[in-house]
Amino acid sequence: MTIRGGVIFAFLILMGCGDISVNHRPLDEAALPQVNHANMIWVAGGSFQMGASKNDLEALPREKPRHLVQVSGFFMDAHEVTNAQFAEFVEASGYVTVAERSVETPEGVFDPGSMVFESPQDVFGLRDHGQWWRWRESASWRYPEGPGSTWKNRTEHPVVHVAYEDAVAYATWRKCRLPTEAEWEYAATSGGREFRYPWGNVSPSIGKSKCNIWDGVFPTLNLATDGHVGTSPVMTYPPNPLGFWDLGGNVWELCEDWYAPGTYALAGNGGALSNPSGPSESFDPLEPDVPKKVMRGGSYLCNEGYCSSYRVTARMPVADDTGASHVGFRCVRDSVPLAPQN
Repeated sequence: MTIRGGVIFAFLILMGCGDISVNHRPLDEAALPQVNHANMIWVAGGSFQMGASKNDLEALPREKPRHLVQVSGFFMDAHEVTNAQFAEFVEASGYVTVAERSVETPEGVFDPGSMVFESPQDVFGLRDHGQWWRWRESASWRYPEGPGSTWKNRTEHPVVHVAYEDAVAYATWRKCRLPTEAEWEYAATSGGREFRYPWGNVSPSIGKSKCNIWDGVFPTLNLATDGHVGTSPVMTYPPNPLGFWDLGGNVWELCEDWYAPGTYALAGNGGALSNPSGPSESFDPLEPDVPKKVMRGGSYLCNEGYCSSYRVTARMPVADDTGASHVGFRCVRDSVPLAPQN
């Protein structure tokens, strides 16, 4: 890792490390809402082949090998958590996100902020992600691009600049949790169908827009022929056969699993794995000291010429204390509680 302006760059996006100074009220259990499952979809349990086939040349090694997985039924949000939904949580609980807190590092205490994508005029290759990621003070879910921006004119866009801790806090408030990788992929494939993308097997470059991804030459030219340069409102593009929106593109979605590139290689070959939840701890050989979670689905920054991570098998690590302008989440629940009996 290298340090630029006191901010540590990670493999995928820039992240802050070190102790975080927290100044917020703990979640008030009395503020927990009566859970509204109107925007959740039931996914019947079953078995499926998880991961990419060995002949998939587009898939990275961390997506292989395919292995048989069994998942129990669960409810899942029909779309990514929106700014309006997250604002309701913050208003009720007083929660302060990681991006809104000061960060203590060996180099000093840094003001709150987060990573914001900024399209450069020119780039020298695509390996140095620092060419288009900028640390911006005050950037957070409230101010997605920093000072001068606001969530209030994008209430139905997915909330961004959320770290794993933030997503878990919201999910707990809603009496839900984050999906496992297996649950996420099972829902993305509409119950284990042989889909390359959440909508099927037709490339997103063919026909009408199927998801919110980069339209042009990444990262310098976005034609935005669908009208969206950054995030788009949830439910803008057609849902998958099960009724889920935005499982490909728009924003990356945090999962519960710790990241390790060889997780699938260690999968058992004596039958289906039942409700796998990933390794017991994180390990990224590129940054072994940085705990990382898995995120799925790709974002508005993906395209066929850069990273086709809107494929259903694509998986990416992200530091568990890191948010950015293209990272969000959705929630799952094992079952709906029975109504109280009178």
